[in-house]
Amino acid sequence: MSAGLSQFWRSMPLRLALLLVALFTAVSLLSLAASYGFTQRSFEQAIRADLRQDLAGFRAAPNARAVAALVEAESREADPNRMVLSYIAPSGRIFGNGAIARDEAGFHIISLDRDRAQYDGAYLSLTDRLYGGIITIARSRAEIEALGGVFLNILLISLLPTVLIALSGGLVLARRSKQHVEVVGRALDRMTGGDLGARVVVGPRWSDDLVQIGGKLNQMATAQEASVTALKQVSSDIAHDLKTPLQRVALQLEDLEGKVAPDGDEAELVARTRAEVADMGQVFQALLQLAQVEAGSARSRFVPVDLVQVCQTLIEVYEPSASDSGHRLTLDIAADVPKVRGDRALLGQMVSNLIENALRHTPAGSRIMVRLSRHAAGGLWLQVADTGPGIPAMERDKVLDRLYRLDRSRNTPGNGLGLSLVAAVAALHGAEIELGDNEPGLKVDLRF
Repeated sequence: MSAGLSQFWRSMPLRLALLLVALFTAVSLLSLAASYGFTQRSFEQAIRADLRQDLAGFRAAPNARAVAALVEAESREADPNRMVLSYIAPSGRIFGNGAIARDEAGFHIISLDRDRAQYDGAYLSLTDRLYGGIITIARSRAEIEALGGVFLNILLISLLPTVLIALSGGLVLARRSKQHVEVVGRALDRMTGGDLGARVVVGPRWSDDLVQIGGKLNQMATAQEASVTALKQVSSDIAHDLKTPLQRVALQLEDLEGKVAPDGDEAELVARTRAEVADMGQVFQALLQLAQVEAGSARSRFVPVDLVQVCQTLIEVYEPSASDSGHRLTLDIAADVPKVRGDRALLGQMVSNLIENALRHTPAGSRIMVRLSRHAAGGLWLQVADTGPGIPAMERDKVLDRLYRLDRSRNTPGNGLGLSLVAAVAALHGAEIELGDNEPGLKVDLRF
């Protein structure tokens, strides 16, 4: 059984539907059983009343001979399978169409014909002494026993189809409810995956409770999106406001460097300070660029871009530095690689960041591979893979956040914004980004 089907059978709507169907079935069966018992008892009471009435008629006869004649007359007209009459006269002679016999198995009704056959079926009987003899009147229980078949037909014709219809309706309602819950679940998955624009799309046939849940989730997502947007705006504003003072500090340090002795401790301190200020400027510049990408203004400049040409150019640019650091940088291009619609500069920055990240965080001797091909859906597939230490699975989503750095990367150059910019550019171009294990190393897949 597939996971989806198993989850469907464990869903609360289906369980409620099954519970209601089971409750309806139990109540119907109890009602049917009560009706059967009441009807059976009524039939028995009617037969016993007929027996008492028949006996009263025979008691009206004046003597034993008249009783015997009356029994013989009525027994000739009666069907022994429905009514048996027997009168044992004072002389011991048996009149009627049957006689009561008894053995170890109980009482039996035996025909008075020559073959002395035993009547089948169950009977209700009434026996009494009359004019020195014994009279027995028995009526068949066939109608009472037939009630079982009648009620079984009622069960099959009415209750069973009703239960099947109710169960089918419950399954349909449960499936519809499950689909509504899946809509909420997919929206939550997108929200937790970082898509702050995800919302629950409420359908026209939704129940009131799910409509309320969807509305509350949308309110929460709107508030969360507003908070994150405000936080990003604050970081962008800070980066923008501090960019100019940092430039001024860099200029003043440059002037100061010309006024100190080149071989003294002061010159070394000024040089280190200038390097720190330059790093701070790069961080603020990266934050501003990230804010611009996330704002989406670059979409107005989208044109068909040949990523093959972009990657070939970047490989030529980074190949000398890769050779100097002991890395092997290769490019693998499949046939019929499609173009993508986007901003050429941002796409180039994205690929550049991936290559620099691989060069920075892999040891000498590692291989860095850039691959371009067409994926199954017909779009472009870009992969940058290396044979370095890789990234633990639990941290692969975190490295796409701003300023996040692995513990082992604290002492390497960088500001923790390279992969964040890659993710932002990918989102701007509608590409899916996935970080995986290259066994060994890291591979970054981008599907446009």
